[in-house]
Amino acid sequence: MEEAPKPQRKIIHVDMDAFYASVEQLDNPELRGKPLAVGGGEIRGVVSAASYEARKFGVRSAMSGYLAKKRCPHLIFVPPRFDRYREISQKIRSIFHEYTDLVEPLSLDEAYLDVTVNKKGNPSATLIAAEIRQRILEVTGLTASAGISVNKFIAKVASDYNKPNGQKTVNPPEVLPFLEDLPIGKFYGVGKVTTERMYQLGIFTGKDLKEKTVEYLTEHFGKSGAYYYHVVRGVHNSEVKPDRIVKSVGTEHTFDENLVSEVFMLERLERIADELERRLKKKKIAGKTVTLKIKYSDFTVQTRSKTMPYFISDKSLIIEIIKELLYQEKLKESVRLLGISLANLNNEAGEKKVVAVQLKFDF
Repeated sequence: MEEAPKPQRKIIHVDMDAFYASVEQLDNPELRGKPLAVGGGEIRGVVSAASYEARKFGVRSAMSGYLAKKRCPHLIFVPPRFDRYREISQKIRSIFHEYTDLVEPLSLDEAYLDVTVNKKGNPSATLIAAEIRQRILEVTGLTASAGISVNKFIAKVASDYNKPNGQKTVNPPEVLPFLEDLPIGKFYGVGKVTTERMYQLGIFTGKDLKEKTVEYLTEHFGKSGAYYYHVVRGVHNSEVKPDRIVKSVGTEHTFDENLVSEVFMLERLERIADELERRLKKKKIAGKTVTLKIKYSDFTVQTRSKTMPYFISDKSLIIEIIKELLYQEKLKESVRLLGISLANLNNEAGEKKVVAVQLKFDF
């Protein structure tokens, strides 16, 4: 018996353009048109966001402040103001809800919208996306880009095509040719390491990927193999979930100087656990799995985890587990970053399923 075809949806992925940096340039006209990085400019600082002027010099988010300054000597660093970013993000989300309640935020600056059925009664997702981007500009003074297609995966990929301040629609008949022509590095979920592995296997485009069997891809990429097999065929049935569940809560710190002693690390971990406890209490959640993240001076990352039989949120319990994890094995190198996260949370009962049920329309 053949499986019934899934209803065709209209999904928009809205992504703000260089959001943190753009907010800083909006609030400080003197910074407009200049290469700007939000984050630490000191030796151990990290770039949280870069303006488009800075990106021309190769400055990117998650890059060290030292390297960013080396690439762009006249780069201006400003400290992040997350309260301000959240304030503007709330205004943007309010605009989304003028069109649909099926809004799934991914972060402060991007979200999926299911507009298959929408509050404006507009059959064109393309026109809705353009209208939303114009409303964001009018309300906040900031620009946004958008991708429009039949599922979240393609919409996400498409939103990056005409950045900044643009949009791209991939209509239903265009989906398969679009995916076949797509460079493998542009596939959402395919990172740098996987891209290199695919190159070694002769996979450079979606067309190359489509020629591989699901067995072949599973053999080389594990569980992700089936995902790659389906998305290149336009199959991605994940729904837009307005009540997206928090999977983990974590805090991490990068240090001005590398740490070589567990004693000094425990002192820092106490402070990190304090911050984590505050966040957990604010969200009124607890978890069972405690993870210690260690980034070494050579930038390799190691995680060590322990799952408890009961939910915890108190710092005293978290730090006891962290001590155990820290001394679990010897450190490889000096340490530049430590982090603690809590997963396997007790908020899963709050998950709500949202089902979109509309058939085919013109885009």
